[in-house]
Amino acid sequence: MCGIAGFLDPSSNRGPEWMRRHLIDMTNSLAHRGPDDEGTWVDPIAGIALGNRRLAIIDLSPEGHQPMHSASGRYVITYNGEIYNAAAIARTLESAGLAPRWRGHSDTEVILAAIEAWGLDSALESFNGMFAFALWDARKRTLCLVRDRLGVKPLYYGRLNGALVFGSELKAISVHPYAALTIDRDWLDRYLRGIHRRSEDTIYRGVRGIRPGTHVTFDHSMQVHEHVYWSATDKAEIGHQDRFSGSEADAVERLDSLLRDAIRLRTVSDVPLGVLLSGGIDSSTVLALLQHDSPRRIRSFSIGFPDSGLDEAPAARKIAAHIGSDHTELYMAPNDIIQLIPSLARLSDQPQSDPSYVSNHVAYRLAGQSVTVTLCGDGGDELFAGYHRHRWLPRVCRRLGWVPAGLREQGARALTAISPATWDKFFDIIEPAVPPRLRERTPGAKLHRLARWMVSASDEEMYRVLSTRWDPGDRLVVGHDPEQPPTDFAFVRLNGEFEILERMLAHELVTTFVDTQLKKVDRASMTVSVEARVPFMDYRVVEFSFTLPPDLKVRGETGKYILRRVLHRHVPEALYRRPKMGFHLPLSTWLRGPLREWTEDLLHPSSIRQEGLLDPDPIRVKWHEHLTGRRDRADHLWPVLMFRSWLRHHGPGVSSVLEDRRPVGVH
Repeated sequence: MCGIAGFLDPSSNRGPEWMRRHLIDMTNSLAHRGPDDEGTWVDPIAGIALGNRRLAIIDLSPEGHQPMHSASGRYVITYNGEIYNAAAIARTLESAGLAPRWRGHSDTEVILAAIEAWGLDSALESFNGMFAFALWDARKRTLCLVRDRLGVKPLYYGRLNGALVFGSELKAISVHPYAALTIDRDWLDRYLRGIHRRSEDTIYRGVRGIRPGTHVTFDHSMQVHEHVYWSATDKAEIGHQDRFSGSEADAVERLDSLLRDAIRLRTVSDVPLGVLLSGGIDSSTVLALLQHDSPRRIRSFSIGFPDSGLDEAPAARKIAAHIGSDHTELYMAPNDIIQLIPSLARLSDQPQSDPSYVSNHVAYRLAGQSVTVTLCGDGGDELFAGYHRHRWLPRVCRRLGWVPAGLREQGARALTAISPATWDKFFDIIEPAVPPRLRERTPGAKLHRLARWMVSASDEEMYRVLSTRWDPGDRLVVGHDPEQPPTDFAFVRLNGEFEILERMLAHELVTTFVDTQLKKVDRASMTVSVEARVPFMDYRVVEFSFTLPPDLKVRGETGKYILRRVLHRHVPEALYRRPKMGFHLPLSTWLRGPLREWTEDLLHPSSIRQEGLLDPDPIRVKWHEHLTGRRDRADHLWPVLMFRSWLRHHGPGVSSVLEDRRPVGVH
């Protein structure tokens, strides 16, 4: 696992010292991603510079040093990630007489050998892993930027003053001497509202991410050629046409087998390995399958929160005891978390609006005291329908579809006639009579959102309302049309008669999961120099999930139905059958209490106006409503706070151009 960075500027006459000095500045900004080794390679005649910071996982010897040349010398690579089936690929090359004389046993060397033997696209088809790399072809004088199928590993690039600049994180691009970065106001508006963003969009105009399953090649004249070698939406369409034809028991067996192999591949490591255990379905399945096939006790790690309504550590402890893992847990006092929150923006190259970033950071920091590699359960919800919305939005769409528009409008008015706070009090009274699986944390807010759904004109509009914060007319970003974001939302395009659940899952996998969840996992783990591996993102598991009919994912009130069947083989249902909680900080209370001074400072109208990015008026309205207790506005305020905090840490490089509001296209 590494951090990579570099640039290509064929028309530049810069000398090697200048190139290397600024390349080192870029890689130093990624030192947390690779504390074990650093390397640079420059060719001033071609104008190419490749840099690497290495976290040694496979082949700890100097033979794994990067940037690395291929055996023939044609290719030079700087690479971030792991190819889990590298040993099998090496054996295939050897049996065909195509293997070079191996210098070590790093997967980087195998990548280069496969590309030399089969070509880039055929080599990519053979790789099972998470990866992002830059490949220089000295013969063709081209630079190719490549990202893995699902986008587990990040890679960004931009045109700066004629040069192509790239890096594992945006901070590497921002320190290049040509960088004059400007906030993308459209991105900012979408971020604040919670509208799903494309994974290639970034907070900086003119800087984008390589799309998952894609490679982008720049030739000697800086012409760009983009090629998609694997597409999640294409695989969703294929899976829909070629449904799994076996019985339910066959499907459970197949998923069990695929997950076992995905987990087995992700245990290849020359350093200690463990599992992050939340106590939920996904991470419990990963730990159970891994421990079942391991002769030694697997290290597992959980964090606890001292609040009986929010703490999942006791459940994780019971599951770990049943599975037999070597379990470690850490309880964080509220003050410890509160002191950590203001520094979160420093740890990420883009604002993180998900409060669980706090728990992820703490969990990986805990694991990093004992292991260098962790397996996690991220992705199970997106593949197998684990969120509340996956269960009830399809039902709402079906049931509301036949209700006349007039009746729906009347029902919406009735729901909104009662305040969310009053609804919450009502549900508190009746909670003992409500089954645990049907209880909600904020029923009043959800009922008001339901009212907005009821007057939606289509399933897609219902989903848009579900996915967004703020009202459509609220002006948040200066110079941005507040009416535009709600109207330009659309599901990813799928050809065929898909049910609403299938469209939701495919859409979320290629938007919010890549843009938010995977990014969160990558930053939270790499900040503390820990490699996070995501078994559910094995492309074979993903492709199989697309073949499953919706009733194997949602059965009645139960989400992740088939995954629960797999876990039930190893863990009694009583240990994991409970409402999905996740890690919910009591932000609503903290913003009014110990975080109030921090919040007031970040939301001060004069400083917001001075920057010229946000309109403070609607923000202050929400803050006043929250302070008085009239409404819980933590969901609205938290993204604003994270952005303002991020701007304080990262703003100096963009402050001089914040007033530039002209549209800039992505090159």
